[in-house]
Amino acid sequence: MTRSSTRRRGRSIPRNLALAAIVAGALSTGCASGASAARQHDGQARLQRDADAITALGVTGVQARLIGPDGRNLTATSGVADRTTRRPVPPDGYFRIASTTKTFVATVILQLAGDGRLSLDDTVERWLPGVVSGNGNDGHAITIRQLLQHTSGIHDDYPDYTSAEDFHRHRYDTYTPEQTVARAMRHRPDFRSGTDWSYCNTGYVLLGMVVQRVTGHPWHEEVRDRIVRPLGLRHTFWPGTSPELPRPHAETYQSFAPGEPPVDVTEQVGQGTNGEAGLVSTTADLNRFLRALLGGRLLRPAQLAQMKHTMPVSEEFQKLMPGARDGLGVFSRPLSCGGVYWGHEGGDSGWITADGVTADGRRAVTASLSGVFAASSDDVLRVEQAESKLIDDALCAAPDDGPERR
Repeated sequence: MTRSSTRRRGRSIPRNLALAAIVAGALSTGCASGASAARQHDGQARLQRDADAITALGVTGVQARLIGPDGRNLTATSGVADRTTRRPVPPDGYFRIASTTKTFVATVILQLAGDGRLSLDDTVERWLPGVVSGNGNDGHAITIRQLLQHTSGIHDDYPDYTSAEDFHRHRYDTYTPEQTVARAMRHRPDFRSGTDWSYCNTGYVLLGMVVQRVTGHPWHEEVRDRIVRPLGLRHTFWPGTSPELPRPHAETYQSFAPGEPPVDVTEQVGQGTNGEAGLVSTTADLNRFLRALLGGRLLRPAQLAQMKHTMPVSEEFQKLMPGARDGLGVFSRPLSCGGVYWGHEGGDSGWITADGVTADGRRAVTASLSGVFAASSDDVLRVEQAESKLIDDALCAAPDDGPERR
C-alpha cells in the first residue's frame, strides 16, 4: 500500500497526514505486540527457572501454570514423572491436591452462611450433637468459624504412614469421618477454643460433617454442585476409595526415613478423604477456581470479606511461610512487589500443591510437586522457600501487564 501510494500525485496534505497516522498506529501496535511477546518470553523463562530450582533440591518432578487477566497460560515442567522410565512431567497432569481441598470446603460453608442455612457463630454441638466431647473437648464451646480458622484447640491425631512397610500394609485403608474425629477425642484439647492458633485437619473433617448435616448431601457432592460444575472444572473430582489417578499424571515418591530408598506412593486411597484433603485436580482447574473465588464469583461480598478476615499463624508456620495470615480456608501472604496474594498449600505422601491468586482474582499460579524428599527441617524449609519464590515471581511479574500492586 505504501509503495503504490508514493506513485500518485496531487494527494492533499490532510490525506498524507491521515495515512501517516495510520502507518504510525500500525507501527505502534507492532511495537506493543513485540513488547507483549517479550514479557511473555520473560515470564516463561522465569517460571521455568523457578521450576528447575525446585527439582535442583531433589524433588522428582514439577509442573507449574500461570494464567493472566487475558486468559493466556504459561506452563513449565521440570524433572521427570517416573524415576524408572524417566518420562517427562505432563504439564496438564492430575494430582492429589491434599489440603487445598480445604478452600473448597470453606467456600461451601460460606455459601451456606450466605444463604442463611447456618451461621459461622453456630456451635459444633448445634449441628453435630455429642460428636466433640470427652477429655475436655466440648462442642458447645467451639464455633464453625473456629473450625474454619484453626482456633478450635482440637488436637490432631491424624492417620499417617510411619514406614514403607506400614504404607504397603495400610495404603488401601479408609477412614470414616467419625473414626478420624474419634481419634482426636482421645486427647485433651491443645488450648481453650478461640485463645490460640494451631493447624487442625480434624476441624475440616468436622466441617465436612456439618455440610452433610445441613444439606443432606456429602461434602464432595456439594463441592461438585456448587463449585466444580458451575465453573466447568472438568478435571476436579473426589476419587472416593479409588487408589488410582487418571492419566496423565506423575508418579510420586516418599522416603520414610533418612537414607532409605524412595517408595512409589502414587497408588493409595490417601489418608485424607473426608473434607480435609480429598480432591484430585489439575493446575488449570485450580487456577480457574482461585480466580473465580477471589474475583467474587462464588461468594457474596459479605462472605468473601469474612473469608479474607485474617489472623496471625503460629511461630512454626511463620518460619515456613513468612508473613502468612490465616483467613477462613485461605492464607494471605505478602508479595515482594506489594500487596498480598491468597491461596492454600497442600501436602500428602510426596505431593505438594503450591498456589496463589492476586487480591483482585486476575492472576493465579499453581505448582504441583511430586516426589518431595525432606530428610530434615532444613530440607523442608528449602523446598518451601523455592516454591514460594515461584509463586511470588509469577504473580509479581506476569507477562501481560506488569507487577500487581493492589
